[in-house]
Amino acid sequence: MEVQETRVQTDRVLTIPNVLSMARLVGVPLFLWLILRPEFGGPKSDGWALLVLAFSGVSDYLDGKLARRWNQISSLGRLLDPAADRLYILSTLVGLTWREILPLWLTLVLLARELVLLVMVGILRRHGYPPPQVNFLGKAATFNLMYAFPLLLLSDGSGWISSLAAIFGWAFAGWGTTLYWWAGVLYVVQVRRLIRADAMAD
Repeated sequence: MEVQETRVQTDRVLTIPNVLSMARLVGVPLFLWLILRPEFGGPKSDGWALLVLAFSGVSDYLDGKLARRWNQISSLGRLLDPAADRLYILSTLVGLTWREILPLWLTLVLLARELVLLVMVGILRRHGYPPPQVNFLGKAATFNLMYAFPLLLLSDGSGWISSLAAIFGWAFAGWGTTLYWWAGVLYVVQVRRLIRADAMAD
């Protein structure tokens, strides 16, 4: 995940990086619908779902890259980029769990981490701090999960390609889940230090 960080920030809304992030957000319900079509009697559309995911990955890279190169970092972009990442992860978890490609326990483990981070954001807001910025581990975790999910979706079939996709998909899922929680623990530590520093200053 490309994090939109630079020295210059703008309040402009209609920038190319922001438009890319908005397009990613629009793709979330489309992606979920494509995954769940077979569950409601429709044809299997996994190929189209993978294309939407691929577009999400490319646009995720481009929005941060272009924002830095063209000095189009914005407050809106800093919100849209991680929001799109989390919504894609959430929609993929829902779709793959519904189709029984992902076990329920893994989905609950990943959702629990999101709940912990949500609580931390609430605590920071109460103390007047913005949400924590995405760190390297968080980026690496998202990278692994965004590779794991399409591979696991591709594994829902037969043949050697599906078998190979399952092997690499579960490997990425394991690494991504571990890094996801590791990054979450670091967020908790960061929040505790900030709150403790505030308490000492008072």
